[in-house]
Amino acid sequence: MARVPVHRRGPARQVGLQGHRVRVRRDMPVPMPDGVTLLADHYTPVGADRPPTILIRTPYGRSGVVGWMYGWTFARHGFQVLLQSCRGGFGSGGRLDPLVHEQEDGLATVEWMREQSWYGGSLAMHGPSYLGYTQWAIAAETPDLRAMAVQVTASCFRDAAYVGGSFALESTLIWTTLTAHLEGRLGGVAALIAPRRTRRAVLSGRPLHELDLLSAGRPLPFFRELLAHHGESYCSYWDRVDFSASVEQVGAEITMTGGWYDVFLPWQLKDYAALRKAGRQPYLTIGPWYHADIRHGWAANTDALAWFRAHLLGDPSGLRPSPVRLYVTGAGEWRDEPDWPPPGMRRERWHLQPGFALSRDNPAGGEPDRYRYDPAHPTPVIGGPVLIGNSEPRDNRRLEARRDVLVYTSEVLGRDTDMIGPVSAELFVRTSREHTDFVVRVCDVHPDGTSMNVCEGVRRLTPADRCDEDGVRRVEIDLWPMGHRFRRGHRIRVQVASGAYPRIARNPGTGAPLTAGTPLVASDQEILHDSRRPSAVILPVLP
Repeated sequence: MARVPVHRRGPARQVGLQGHRVRVRRDMPVPMPDGVTLLADHYTPVGADRPPTILIRTPYGRSGVVGWMYGWTFARHGFQVLLQSCRGGFGSGGRLDPLVHEQEDGLATVEWMREQSWYGGSLAMHGPSYLGYTQWAIAAETPDLRAMAVQVTASCFRDAAYVGGSFALESTLIWTTLTAHLEGRLGGVAALIAPRRTRRAVLSGRPLHELDLLSAGRPLPFFRELLAHHGESYCSYWDRVDFSASVEQVGAEITMTGGWYDVFLPWQLKDYAALRKAGRQPYLTIGPWYHADIRHGWAANTDALAWFRAHLLGDPSGLRPSPVRLYVTGAGEWRDEPDWPPPGMRRERWHLQPGFALSRDNPAGGEPDRYRYDPAHPTPVIGGPVLIGNSEPRDNRRLEARRDVLVYTSEVLGRDTDMIGPVSAELFVRTSREHTDFVVRVCDVHPDGTSMNVCEGVRRLTPADRCDEDGVRRVEIDLWPMGHRFRRGHRIRVQVASGAYPRIARNPGTGAPLTAGTPLVASDQEILHDSRRPSAVILPVLP
């Protein structure tokens, strides 16, 4: 039975802050066409006559830090803010059904706003992650949407859930566990508890479809839907919640904030590319941040405020001259560019060599390198992008000592080398199983031997990936982009493996879902590196 929200529409109260005084009206009911009522808080700068409105739609509640960062912060600078809880949470009615209702609910909310006496006719949207997705859901169909500020997000979450065709186990289970506890007794500490409970569940060895019972104590419908639709990239389930095709049609001015270690960065940059293709000039900032990093929250708010003042109030004084600003890891400095990828970037092949060397030279041949991947003892992961938790680089030497990880290392670099742009790999492989995964990771090896991960990618192989007459398959892998300086005296390292557990679900080797009784079959992998099959990582070198 659907939960009926209680509307506590109390008197507005005023709060004194630097800048405008702010009037807040809580729990405003916003009716949806199907009879469901969503609740919103309305922040108004006292004395402003129908100023532009910033709409923020969130599944994470409206009070505490959320209300302060988004409500009071922008209202005291002269904007109205409508902070609304998405369907099924924090007093908003209906069933919690992630992704499904965001377009129809968002458009209905905008239509309701247009009927309010306080609405002045111009609108912006703002917010990270799921809050950014709710922006993309309605952006192409909202003509009075003048500006958007999207952070660590994308117009479609499908490819982040199934990275390279694998299943992003840890992030999906963390998020569904988190949302299951947001309104329970754990409340505000749910974000701290969810990663710990998820890690305990994934290390239990239980089948995938039982992990939600261990992490959340009950079945999680959205987690099970993600499992059920794994491998169906173009099925109707994902088509209805994929807004990537409409990005080029968005008329609003857009600024984006991302992080080198964020789970959504590759697809956020695809949205940027789509806008550029359409002749638009979005702004883009990429910092040394991960998804749950509070530092990008403060930076994004500052960026959004300048953006909204420019495009809703006609004050461009806060905008920087260059549309793209990138933090170069390894150098510890910001760099302004006119576009992404930076002009002048060239893609350089660094070949895997016999003797586990890595160089720009054509491979000299030699026997293939071999390892065995056993899903009963999956190759772990150290560091790398995860939804909640610190994803900053970590020392990978312990991982590189494993027998199921191949490691290729360059000579010591004679000069500082900046690599900023997209990263990919081309492997020529022979495997004993048609169903298997390949993981490629780039690391920065310091003079003391520390091997810090920079970026990585995964590709899941199926029988559709054809072999040549020698049983060799050519595998293309997209890695996370990088903006990194490999310093003089450092070395570049490439890891090749077939697992990154628990960030991606282990591949049982059979093509069947990992359920109770599924056999776990080891696979023997070969990586070739000769003149006919030059396995390589392709790195983005700047002059």
